[in-house]
Amino acid sequence: MENSTEVVSFVLSAYGNIGNLKYLYFSIILFWYITICTSNTILIVVIYKDRRLHEPMYLLVCHLFMNEISASTSLYPLLLSQMFSDTHEVTLPWCFLQMFSFYIFSCVELCSLTAMAYDRYVCICYPLHYNVVMSNGRVVKIILLVWIYSFTNYMFSFSFVIPLTFCGNVINKVFCDQQLVIKLACSVSALTSISDVLYGFISLVLPLSLISVSYIKILWVCLIVSKESKKKVITTCTPQIVSLANIFIGATFHFIDSRLDVGYLPDEVHVILSIYLLIFQPMITPFMYGLYLPKIRQSCKRLLFDRK
Repeated sequence: MENSTEVVSFVLSAYGNIGNLKYLYFSIILFWYITICTSNTILIVVIYKDRRLHEPMYLLVCHLFMNEISASTSLYPLLLSQMFSDTHEVTLPWCFLQMFSFYIFSCVELCSLTAMAYDRYVCICYPLHYNVVMSNGRVVKIILLVWIYSFTNYMFSFSFVIPLTFCGNVINKVFCDQQLVIKLACSVSALTSISDVLYGFISLVLPLSLISVSYIKILWVCLIVSKESKKKVITTCTPQIVSLANIFIGATFHFIDSRLDVGYLPDEVHVILSIYLLIFQPMITPFMYGLYLPKIRQSCKRLLFDRK
């Protein structure tokens, strides 16, 4: 067994030596972060202000916007601060806090999309029972359940990481990732590995399976409804399908970057693989749900441009 020393900080080595480009990168990342927060916040305010949007579907969408802001805040401030750092070090508590936030918000994202898929399934497959099955009060309970589920799920896995001792402190990423932190441990128990795999199954595979079942049933209904109804179904379901496709791509990139040897890839590609999901998903969500859905788009026009 390797001799362990007390690790008090980790080095995020994927930043490399960016030189004077740090000013350009800082400006781009800051602009991106402000855009994410602004666009999602505007849509939250629009839904809050317009009582016509106080329906289960749009309350779930509003929760998704809030989660995108939270997930971005778990990444971007550290990215921005590290741009001007010479050592790219992050203390152990801050590293664990970012890791905790990243995985919690990621699980909340998928569970929220699962709840939204169920909402669309009930609305399209059982329209006469929709108001009974889905109500604003029940949506609040679903959102609470999503957070309890996500928190409990990750805490089980995280509890095996906290006691680890480390024989290295270099993380080849621009943020703290649990898979790479575990690789730096002097020894890893079988329970740690099992809990990590179990977390991946419960937080990723299970929600995606439930979402797939919901949409398979929705697509089946689409085959037998009229053209007008089919168009409405496609309009309401497209944003979720696009979000799921992007999450699947991002999760694949995250898996490749964290678990496989990608040292042969250029540094720029390596960085994009590592943060793809947290760069593009928070921007796709307001675009697809804010500009694509007619009711939200119309409400935005009324509240932002109609001064009468």
